[in-house]
Amino acid sequence: MDTAPITLTCTESASKLSSLLTDLSSNPTKESWLNVELVCRHLANLLRIRYGTEDNHTILGRSTLPQDLTSLLCKALDGLSVPNDTRATTVLEILRVSANLCVEHDQNRGQLLEAGFPQATVSLLEGYAEHLPTQPQVNPLPLSTLHLQVIKTAIGFLLNSSLGYEPVKFRLTSLEVAMTLVRLSSAIYPVGAWMRDPTSLFLAESSGLDSIPERAAESWSLRIGLSNWTWRLITELRDDAHPLFDTDVLPFLIQPLIAFTPPLLTAPPPPEFAQPSQLRTSLLHADFELLSEACSHLESLALDVEDIRLSLARGFVFPAEHQNVPCLSVMLNFIEQGSYAPLWYVQHETSLDDREVRSQEKAFDDYKAAVIKAVVEVSGEEKNTDVLCDDSEEIYPGGKFVCRMVNWIRAFVTTGISGNPRDDMVICATLALGNLTRREFHATLLLSPPHNIAQLLSSESLLSPTTDVKLKHGVIGLLKHLSQSSVQSVFNRTALSNAGIIERVVASGVWDDRGDVMADIVQVNAIGAVKHLCNNNIDNSLAVILPSDGAAAAVTGLSQLLALIKRSDTVAIKSEGTRVIVNLIKSLWSSDPTNEQRSAEEIQARQQKRERAIPALVATPCVDALAALVGRSAKYPILINEAIVALSLLSTHRDGGQLVLRTIIAPLPDEIPPPAPGSAAMSTVALTSSDTDSPIITSPPARSRAPPQRRTLDLLLNILRNGSSGDASSSRQSELVSCPVELRINICALLGQLGKRTAGEELEMVKDNTRPILEDLSKPNINTGKENMLATAAKRTLDLWT
Repeated sequence: MDTAPITLTCTESASKLSSLLTDLSSNPTKESWLNVELVCRHLANLLRIRYGTEDNHTILGRSTLPQDLTSLLCKALDGLSVPNDTRATTVLEILRVSANLCVEHDQNRGQLLEAGFPQATVSLLEGYAEHLPTQPQVNPLPLSTLHLQVIKTAIGFLLNSSLGYEPVKFRLTSLEVAMTLVRLSSAIYPVGAWMRDPTSLFLAESSGLDSIPERAAESWSLRIGLSNWTWRLITELRDDAHPLFDTDVLPFLIQPLIAFTPPLLTAPPPPEFAQPSQLRTSLLHADFELLSEACSHLESLALDVEDIRLSLARGFVFPAEHQNVPCLSVMLNFIEQGSYAPLWYVQHETSLDDREVRSQEKAFDDYKAAVIKAVVEVSGEEKNTDVLCDDSEEIYPGGKFVCRMVNWIRAFVTTGISGNPRDDMVICATLALGNLTRREFHATLLLSPPHNIAQLLSSESLLSPTTDVKLKHGVIGLLKHLSQSSVQSVFNRTALSNAGIIERVVASGVWDDRGDVMADIVQVNAIGAVKHLCNNNIDNSLAVILPSDGAAAAVTGLSQLLALIKRSDTVAIKSEGTRVIVNLIKSLWSSDPTNEQRSAEEIQARQQKRERAIPALVATPCVDALAALVGRSAKYPILINEAIVALSLLSTHRDGGQLVLRTIIAPLPDEIPPPAPGSAAMSTVALTSSDTDSPIITSPPARSRAPPQRRTLDLLLNILRNGSSGDASSSRQSELVSCPVELRINICALLGQLGKRTAGEELEMVKDNTRPILEDLSKPNINTGKENMLATAAKRTLDLWT
């Protein structure tokens, strides 16, 4: 060389590399490659200085250096997928120049991308990865220190070139580099490998280096750093809209969970790590960081990628899905048995201090929560229902997954909350089983022996005023799904009723005053469970209305529910809660089909309970709630219809008619907004709307003057008037939308009952407002079917009034 490399400036070094590239094209001598190595090392060191007197980075980026580096890298490989030992140092220095050239420099990142250097670097990493086994390995890949440095620096370049720079990130993603990085990093630093029996970190010809502590420590440190840079790069490439990974990544993501689960977690460290040291602490930190990344990716992939959810479920039944790595089983083992690393608690100056330990304990709990969310998402995938809930094995009713979830719940109930703090397992189990309980068959399976899950869910350990709201969310959510199946299954309803589910829900304080979103969800689910169990069931309805043994007479399920409806601002709670009252009324006003199987004493006792319960329903709070349900449910005729039927039944009671009459002519509460201009009293929602959905009412635009107060009666008149030829004007007629005839017939029945059971000025006012509409509806109609039924109902009401 004409000039010693140590004295060259950045520009001169770049020019020298260009000259050496020309020489190598015609005469690739050993001396030329040595000069390339020396110049690159010198230039890489100079480029570590970011803010000198000259902007060397920009100057070099505009030169031929990016293209020259790409060409030099390709020539150094000489057609091989990875560099041989002779050229490995040269490749390392070329990578160092590139990595330092693009630090915080988008222009140079673009120039290197245009020159193809990132693509060439990815090919280099693929070369290292191509001979790796397809499944994760427990022992570290033997590599020389030099090749570890090459791989780490290649990853460092990709990280520097992509930080905040979308074009490079897009190209790397399109090259699917993330999976290459995971396979390579997992082989070089298998999480927890240092805790297993000693294996060589070096190639066979250099295996003696393992006995030299300094060389082994250097290798471990390089491996730790390489792993850290790998996941920093993956984090940079991460895009929630376009997942980086497919199902092939699952066996690799599972490995950190295995490291934090017995037996590896509790195994004694090998002799070289038996004593505390800075290296051992670094290894503990590295393992914990990998656990963080694994749990985060498992959660996000389970949330976002259907194939991941399907693959995890299939792998639970067919281990070959993940090359015999039982991924979902490992996740369940981690939830059940995973714990903090015992070596965190060894007191030594090089170990973690108390603050770090507390921080890692909290983070670990968060990681486990992320895995729980992933398991719940897998169970929530509808296509997985028949995979995870499989009744083909007699010794595992419902399949191994279902049995394991039930056993988690049973273990918690058996030991009691004081003896088993693992409510996170119950939360996971109840949410997962709730997701799987999609059909009557699944509910029956859980409610039948040997599971008998109703008996478990009625335990005070799971539902009490002191139970954490997250645990209540899981338990009551599962109860809601089970109770939905009880509508069509006598066995299921009997199992839930005999277990005292209603009484346990009422005693749990779930409807107490709370001010958080989670509480609202739990309260709605509890309402749903009780609503289904009280549908056409006298015993369950009595359990809601009457105080339980030992409870204060004023504290009943009905009183709690009415208080919740009154204070809540959540429309779903108000509406669904009122539908419970509808079912209570319908049940108590119906005949009891089970009387035939009962003795005279039992029949008399039940009748006495019914007589005690009915006055609680024939009361102002219940009637007000029903009227408010009519007012807020303009888009949901099914809800209005239910309220009208309940009001009609109440009107048949000696004290109910006058109460209902006064309520429907009273102004509706402030919560009920008047219809927005141009809207009808109701929309064309079929009466077959979902029985579990509730309306979401939005307030109308602000008006310049206060609107007149509305009454329930006004809404009923609008519904009756809907479609009538005697409507006041064509413009008013155009605003109204056709509503179900059945609803209008039921309104006629309500008005007829009021005329039959009440008297006085209030009734006369109702008649005066209603009579013209009823007379119009009762006129002969050329239509047949339901329209004639409406005419008959209107005429019957008028007849009752005369």
